[in-house]
Amino acid sequence: MPTNHNPKVDPGRVLALIMGGGQGTRLYPLTRERAKPAVPIAGKYRLVDIPISNCINSGVRRIYVLTQFLSASLHRHVYGSFKFDHFSQGFVEILAAEQTMTDSSWYQGTADAVRKNLIHLRNNDFDYALILSGDQLYRMDFRELLRHHLEREAEVTIATKPVSRPEAPAFGIMQIDAAQRIVRFEEKPREPALLDQLRVDPATQQTLNIPSTGESFLASMGIYLFNRDVLTHALDNDLTDFGKHIIPRLIHERRVFSYCFQGYWEDVGTIRSFFEANLDLASELPRFNLFDMTAPIYSRPRFLPPSKINGASLDHTVVSDGCILNHCKISQSVVGLRYLVDAGSHITRTVILGADFYESAESIAAHAAAGQPRIGIGRNTRIDSAIIEKNARIGDNCVITPHGKPPSVDHPPLYYIRDGIVIIPKNAVVPHGTII
Repeated sequence: MPTNHNPKVDPGRVLALIMGGGQGTRLYPLTRERAKPAVPIAGKYRLVDIPISNCINSGVRRIYVLTQFLSASLHRHVYGSFKFDHFSQGFVEILAAEQTMTDSSWYQGTADAVRKNLIHLRNNDFDYALILSGDQLYRMDFRELLRHHLEREAEVTIATKPVSRPEAPAFGIMQIDAAQRIVRFEEKPREPALLDQLRVDPATQQTLNIPSTGESFLASMGIYLFNRDVLTHALDNDLTDFGKHIIPRLIHERRVFSYCFQGYWEDVGTIRSFFEANLDLASELPRFNLFDMTAPIYSRPRFLPPSKINGASLDHTVVSDGCILNHCKISQSVVGLRYLVDAGSHITRTVILGADFYESAESIAAHAAAGQPRIGIGRNTRIDSAIIEKNARIGDNCVITPHGKPPSVDHPPLYYIRDGIVIIPKNAVVPHGTII
């Protein structure tokens, strides 16, 4: 096979496209008022910060974010967070769905989103297009992906991750040859006989340094590196999705290779995965290390005071900037920006997204006069297994827990339950003494 042993790896020739155009229905109600990439994570970041930071740390500094639903907060965050100097030619820009003289439809899928923006992409001088997802938590050096692509003289490279047999039916599974070229793709295979055909053989498992703890399958991560001309060719049709349509066809037409990634990677596209990924960040040895300064996660600079702990008891908890925690108990939780938790409250396994602003004394007094709590969590309240959205007002002596309730409930405007997790929506008011 053609192999270039000394490729020139120049990330400056890469144009990154972050896909965030979907409605984010699996993350509802967190996506009720914002685009999926704008959903907060880890107390102080947004989901979109993860792929953008991976790009910046890899030297890829020309980045488009493709979106179409509720993009106002995403615009504010991106333009307030990522600014390059005038001489670097770097940028992070939003490409929202737009009507044209020839097409008035919205994005029909990931491939359709890129196709409809080719007019903008072609204005850039690039050799490779890096297509990324906007709802994944991982840290990857895309220079290694590019090196792998160049060494094999690939036309398309797909990042893959080893998964076990129980995990495999949830992914698109790739089968590769000895040269790591993809020879077969099956979307969410479930039949045991089909899975037997797709598993990585022991020799390849050893070559890829996959731990031999059992059967392994190569799952697509939804990360694609295209040669520029191949991307244009691949989109010269009406196919709408990369994973379902474009990739299966290209495998038989072009040199499509696998890049096996074995670091931490989590798709946070559902309420349960989002919840568990956040709580893992509060563990003693989290699988995703926010303290790795060799590849930091960048976000909007906020000039907030340090958090103040007034006699509170904290255990395995992440606390963001600008919080006030008064004589409460918080364990296995994440507390977002500018949030107040008052005395006597006990918070367990809860992700608090924080507040967008500090409430004025006049606002607090006005809400108190109306019998409503201030922004934050009041006194002697118990919360377990919940996500508390931004600016939520939760009163005194409340109980919020999913125990004893169905796994999915809609009770707007007070609460929702998804995947067995209670969600208090953005700007919600939970009156004093409420039991959920």
